[in-house]
Amino acid sequence: MTKAWRTVAVFPIPPLRGLTKIPHLTELLGAQKIVVRPLYRTVDIDAVVGWGEKRNTQLARAWAELFGVPYFRAEDGFVRSVGLGVNGDPPLSIVLDDLGIYYDARGPSRLEKLIAEEPDPALVVRAKAAIQRIVVGGLSKYNDAPPGDIDVGEPHDEGGPSRKTKRVLVIDQTFGDLAIGYGLADASSFQRMLETAIEEHPDAEIVVKTHPDVLAGKKRGYLEAPAGSNVRLWAQNATPAALWKHFDHVYVVSSLLGFEALLAGKPVTVFGVPWYAGWGLTDDRATGDAAKQAFARRRVKRTIHQLVATAYLQYARYIDPDSGAPCELERVLDHLELQRAMFARNVGRIFCFGFRFWKHANIRAYLRSPGNQIVFASDAADAMRHGFNASCRALVWGQRETAEVRELAATNNVTLWRMEDGFLRSVGLGSDLVEPASLVVDRNGIYYDPSKPSELEDILMTATFTPDELARAARLREHIVATRISKYNVGGDQALAVPKGRRVILCPGQVEDDASIVLGCKDVRTNLGLLEAARKAVPDAFIIFKPHPDVLSGNRVGAVDPVAARKLCDHIEEEATLAACLDVADEVHTMTSLVGFEGLIRGKRVVVHGQPFYGGWGLTHDHNPLARRTRKRSLDELCAATLLRYPRYLNRSTDRFTTPEVVIEQLRAELLHGGAARAIKLTWPRRQARKLVQIYRGVRG
Repeated sequence: MTKAWRTVAVFPIPPLRGLTKIPHLTELLGAQKIVVRPLYRTVDIDAVVGWGEKRNTQLARAWAELFGVPYFRAEDGFVRSVGLGVNGDPPLSIVLDDLGIYYDARGPSRLEKLIAEEPDPALVVRAKAAIQRIVVGGLSKYNDAPPGDIDVGEPHDEGGPSRKTKRVLVIDQTFGDLAIGYGLADASSFQRMLETAIEEHPDAEIVVKTHPDVLAGKKRGYLEAPAGSNVRLWAQNATPAALWKHFDHVYVVSSLLGFEALLAGKPVTVFGVPWYAGWGLTDDRATGDAAKQAFARRRVKRTIHQLVATAYLQYARYIDPDSGAPCELERVLDHLELQRAMFARNVGRIFCFGFRFWKHANIRAYLRSPGNQIVFASDAADAMRHGFNASCRALVWGQRETAEVRELAATNNVTLWRMEDGFLRSVGLGSDLVEPASLVVDRNGIYYDPSKPSELEDILMTATFTPDELARAARLREHIVATRISKYNVGGDQALAVPKGRRVILCPGQVEDDASIVLGCKDVRTNLGLLEAARKAVPDAFIIFKPHPDVLSGNRVGAVDPVAARKLCDHIEEEATLAACLDVADEVHTMTSLVGFEGLIRGKRVVVHGQPFYGGWGLTHDHNPLARRTRKRSLDELCAATLLRYPRYLNRSTDRFTTPEVVIEQLRAELLHGGAARAIKLTWPRRQARKLVQIYRGVRG
């Protein structure tokens, strides 16, 4: 029930901010403006919104009644966020109800009315796909449970049931949860539920799961294990998908987990009257006149797909996790699936070697996973003092590990993982300590070291890409070209003048002690050597030499004598952006520079003298091809591997994992509003001042 309101009034109680603390509240409410505690009605106030059935909404309700303004109750949606609201994670979804609220079975809610109506068949189709994604992805209302399988433990005594015996899950809830009383239940409902589960499954093991808020120590629950029974408490945070595979039957009072068990096809017995009970999908055990009246209102039978279509797609509303704009459920599922996938990559205890201290907060964000631990170790001895062992993981920045770290990893049979900047990095240089918008973590090698296969090379050698993936890769490279984004995005975006009728070759300079040259070049290993090779290959060409920005800035070595360079090239370009240089180039000649890859994206002929990650796949002219790269790849396949599967991206506004499409838009916005960061040549004091700012930001996180 989407609303398009001009102005919505809210009444948070000072000093609490209530609803007003929620980011992107206007988008969630579908309003143009929010007014806080108005004294009187103005003509453009369309609605008053309060949070659920809390007591602090009394003022809002009274004001709405006094001035004849519609009153809506807001609550978290059924797919809310990554973390718990009590931990400050803002909602990505809410519901608005003008009749009641979905968990209050004392009277009809808007959700109940909508379920009673025949749902739109198109919504049902979407619901079926959404259910599949929710179940397979292990998604829930909250999504901060540790990834992977769970251990529900051994039976409570040696004479008890084996793992092959039936298991029954009983869901506890937090004490005083409004959904209990308004769901026409009380503390006795929980005791009756547990007693019934024991009675109906005398040969099964009964496992009581506590609520995540109880696990966090913020609240208490209702249930304990009776002495001498086949019941035990289980106190771990787990994804629903990990839970359901271990249990055959689920008992609830009013928890949303009961509905999520229905999504997974589990039989569910219910002792309250939650919104999903009474529609023919649950075994309803609630008693009392109020429960009978509630069930009497729910006369029609509904399928699980119809309930999801109504509750998740029609009743709830969503905002884009990256932009805050209104969106559909599927976009939120995209985001949550990405977070869970990245969490799965980051499980365990990770020891980090060779990372400068200003990067630590940023690196922690890239390595985030519920329950994992990140340890920054200064050396092998420091890692040993912090308990490094064979169960840990070791991550190195680039090639910065010492012989002692290599020995430590080998002794414990731990593979060294490597981290490096991604290919869409920042506005500004890494050597100026600008935080990256993308990084890569390679569990085999690293993309610029051709001495052994990297994870990127393995993807290109073995992966099968879906048509949707290739279509996305094509759109992504087109978007990169259209937005003129590159790795560092420095320099001025002015047009270059080149002579008509001559072939234009761009030779990108490199940092000459860079690992990609040391490890990946044989014959041509210097910037002057590259210019000599280009001039020899195309004597009549107009050659543009673009020094590497790290070299121009004075941060790295590789400067070329201008007199010597001008004997081999026609123009040295120090100010223009990379995109401006590629605009006028017909060819790119390079050793191992990423500019070669960016040239391919823009349809340029690319000649490589080294062995970069993009060479050897049939897209470049290779002077030193790598024999083991035997597969031919299309440009879209190369882009899918390099930009979609290999890196990880971070939204620096939300600190959550994101997509390259979002990063491109953020880099473009930063380019439009942060011109100072684009300057390459600065005085020494200004450069050091800028680095100090970046260090401060990095340390503060």
